Amino acid sequence: MVDLSTNYLGLKLKHPVVPSASPLSDGLDRIRRLEDAGASAIVLYSLFEEQIVGESHLLDHYLSYGAESFAEALDYFPEMDSYNVGPGGYLDLIRRAKEATDIPIIASLNGVSTGGWVEYARMMEEAGADALELNIYYVATDPAMTGADVEQMYLDVVHDVRGNLRIPLAVKVGPHFSSFANMAMKLAKAGAGGLVVFNRFYQPDFDLEQLEVAPNLALSSAWEMRLPLRWVSILYGRVPVDFAITSGVHTYEDVLKGIMAGASVTMMASELLRNGVQRINLVVHEVERWLEEHEYVSISQAQGSMSQRNVAEPAAFERANYMKVLKSWKYDPTGVLMR
Repeated sequence: MVDLSTNYLGLKLKHPVVPSASPLSDGLDRIRRLEDAGASAIVLYSLFEEQIVGESHLLDHYLSYGAESFAEALDYFPEMDSYNVGPGGYLDLIRRAKEATDIPIIASLNGVSTGGWVEYARMMEEAGADALELNIYYVATDPAMTGADVEQMYLDVVHDVRGNLRIPLAVKVGPHFSSFANMAMKLAKAGAGGLVVFNRFYQPDFDLEQLEVAPNLALSSAWEMRLPLRWVSILYGRVPVDFAITSGVHTYEDVLKGIMAGASVTMMASELLRNGVQRINLVVHEVERWLEEHEYVSISQAQGSMSQRNVAEPAAFERANYMKVLKSWKYDPTGVLMR
């Protein structure tokens, strides 16, 4: 029997498949269904900063620019008030979820400033959350704001929240830093115990008939996993955090690739939204079958085995791979593209 257990943020999980923040966890009945479907832990849907400090017009001007493209895709719920039950209801949901389930419940805060975050992070801990995921989503639209300014804003949030919590803290970020490796190390030093990579930056579209910006949800595709897979592979064993891979995790192969890159867990949302929460158990069983067939005794044996520090050709994660990819394309005179 393969030992599928993994450790993430100091929490021992029975396997590495975790539902990420999404509408699938916006009520107690749905949370119970996720547990019944085999989830080893659940990241609750996000409580948005705008819900905590919505009365601030200045904050609304700078932070809700492009708000319809937040990671949980607000077009599922056109108005913020209907997205979820608000701060008070969120805390109550944590309490009820902890009473009704036997798996870790990870709360999620989505925003970019300290503001009410510190207070509500503490309240989430008091409500019983086993860990907190800070989902930092920011589009820097001010030409006067430098990359260093953006990085410092992230670090200030993490530092301030970490200083007021006892429970583990993970940070969900996007990939758009000039040096992600350096930023990952800074986030670890600021207090992040885990990094969730990567936040999906949804882009608005234009409605040519209505002449309006038209936000829309595009569920992830498997190819989107390649970016977090690459960075976890590079940073595993070099940055002292637990990694969670999200975006593009759909199959048991994706889970195995994530673990072999060095992730402690792999997180699913789009796959479950598209094909149902029962996919969790199916994927877990397929992971177990593959490991048994390939004579692994545990998930920990596979973890990091394909990371940069463990593969035969470490340069494959850097520029050498770029050149190989370009050279791999071949032209087929019959008109069919070959690779």
